[in-house]
Amino acid sequence: MKKFLLFLISLLIGVILFIWVINYVGWQEIKKAFSVFTGWQGMVILFLTFLLMLTGVWKWKVVLKSNGVDISFSDLFQPYFAGFSIMYLMPIMLLGGETLRAYFLKEKKSVSWSKGMASVIVDRILDWTTNLIIVFFGMSFFLFKIGLPPQKLAIIFGGTFLFWLIGICFFYFKAFKKESMLKIFLRAFNFGKKDNQPLEFEKEIFNFFKIKKISFWRGLGLAFLEELIVFLRAGLLILFLGKAIDPLSVLSIDSFSYLATMIPIPASLGSHEVLQAFAFNALRLGAGFGTTFTLILRGAEIILVFFGIGILLKMGLKIFEDYSKNES
Repeated sequence: MKKFLLFLISLLIGVILFIWVINYVGWQEIKKAFSVFTGWQGMVILFLTFLLMLTGVWKWKVVLKSNGVDISFSDLFQPYFAGFSIMYLMPIMLLGGETLRAYFLKEKKSVSWSKGMASVIVDRILDWTTNLIIVFFGMSFFLFKIGLPPQKLAIIFGGTFLFWLIGICFFYFKAFKKESMLKIFLRAFNFGKKDNQPLEFEKEIFNFFKIKKISFWRGLGLAFLEELIVFLRAGLLILFLGKAIDPLSVLSIDSFSYLATMIPIPASLGSHEVLQAFAFNALRLGAGFGTTFTLILRGAEIILVFFGIGILLKMGLKIFEDYSKNES
């Protein structure tokens, strides 16, 4: 019940922000931006979004294989998309999509819970790593070119970035030194001698993050390939909207997109519009085009979310059928 209330509150905040941006920019500006965007261009954006997802499946496969779990690409496709739909719509539900993916591995592929969860956590850490790198360089260029954003935006999103940056740096520091992070919390709650499963889970994660391990660099390389696809998608979309833009400005716009996703609002509703309206306006591209940019990207992503929900329903029915057969 508590998680559901948090979901509703975060959704409400997102809706309020979204309405505020629409009123600030104006429907006429948004319609004007949409008017230069045709059907085939939309298909290109949708294709790149789908390609981004496929690269994510490939990365997950590499992570699993490094841990001795070899599962075909086609078998990972469905749980990945289903997990994405949960993560996209309910980010307040901590590791909800990841848990679903680990559950699938356990039930359908007999992969231990610790290995399954470790694989999806490693997958997310690789994403967070490259996302933060893009945010750092993109925001550095933006601040050099434009200057500081409004104080409230700087505090909220600057603080959010620092929170994630400190967290990921702390993780890598501990992982490379092979020092447990969980022992501190387990001792505080007196779980040290009762249950070693969390430590085994942590060990599975740390096993991937080794400088000399080829699979680590492959996974990181695929995460950067995802960033390249995101960069191309953003650059092409801005060109399709009739605006000329340099590569470093595209990098800045990508960094604002990632900043929006760091705040757990469903589909980044509202937060993404606020940031991109500001960024596009600061880069002299027009606030209306910034809002249109986010709406088009969200449209492509939501199409894949519905696809993932369809897979989720199919998986649920299959589990129910298997359960009914076992009961009878």
